[in-house]
Amino acid sequence: MTAGLPARSLTVAAALAAAGLTGEIRVLPHSARTAAEAAAALGCEVGAIAGSLVFQCDGAPLLVMTSGAHRVDTAYLADRLGTGPIERATAQQVRDATGQAIGGVAPTGHPARLRTVVDTALAGHDVLWAAAGHPHTVVPMTYDELLRLTGGTPSEVHA
Repeated sequence: MTAGLPARSLTVAAALAAAGLTGEIRVLPHSARTAAEAAAALGCEVGAIAGSLVFQCDGAPLLVMTSGAHRVDTAYLADRLGTGPIERATAQQVRDATGQAIGGVAPTGHPARLRTVVDTALAGHDVLWAAAGHPHTVVPMTYDELLRLTGGTPSEVHA
């Protein structure tokens, strides 16, 4: 059901449907900008929140889908990926790369496919919750669905 979804979430819903995912986007009454806010609103462990963080790496955006239970160690991740330095993207770089604002960045629905890394810590949860294009929307999926949806590379993201 897409009635009442914000415009950015409608784009995400279309991308989810095109990928064959059936999880329904949920609109939350309060912001889920942080993993802690989302976990509290959903009644789940913070580690089951698949946070979407955008970085700049080798002159291009890098989407890191990470467990809400920890932070991304950019030096560690750059070493694992064999890349140059990984730096946090600015708010404008996030919007340019994803079409979405920080706090609502979904794993899909972007203007172009992004290089993506998916935190292996997320595999320990049966159901993951990811932002759905707006700070008040989330969508459930499995770890395997997240990998398939993003075409992401599974990796540890911190030592």
